[in-house]
Amino acid sequence: MTILSDSDIIEGIMHETLNIEPFKEDNLTPNGYDLTIAEVSIPDKDIKVTEGKAVIPPKTWFAVSTLEVIRLGARYSGSLWIRTSFARRGVISSFGKIDAGFEGTLTLSAYNGSEKEVELDIGNTFAQIVVHELKSMPRSLYESRSGHYQGQRGVTLDRINDGTG
Repeated sequence: MTILSDSDIIEGIMHETLNIEPFKEDNLTPNGYDLTIAEVSIPDKDIKVTEGKAVIPPKTWFAVSTLEVIRLGARYSGSLWIRTSFARRGVISSFGKIDAGFEGTLTLSAYNGSEKEVELDIGNTFAQIVVHELKSMPRSLYESRSGHYQGQRGVTLDRINDGTG
């Protein structure tokens, strides 16, 4: 697998083999793209924040939705990494792989493991996507393999076990 550079990402967007919408050149990194916070949800407290600041209490699980809609073509997959500025404040995240053919916003799961509140500004970056080029064409794409979260917008929690997916 090859990791796409900033130049490769721009070329993929120009050739429509991948898309990031809205795209901001300032969010490009040498080997990825920084994803922006659109929504923060704290399900256990029934809190949803879409503007201003979200304040995450200590020892609290929360979910973040990206502003960007990501569309990966048949030859790309993605991996996600938390921005180290959040990790340094005690935010712990475990992200999965984004399958070839996925389209939608991303819901990112995180936990404030610190003893202090963590503030998240809507519109700031939270995680980075690193795009990988697959060596060969997959036999089937995300939508036809499972597709539970294809086309999602906003924080989308468990569709598999809640009967909606």
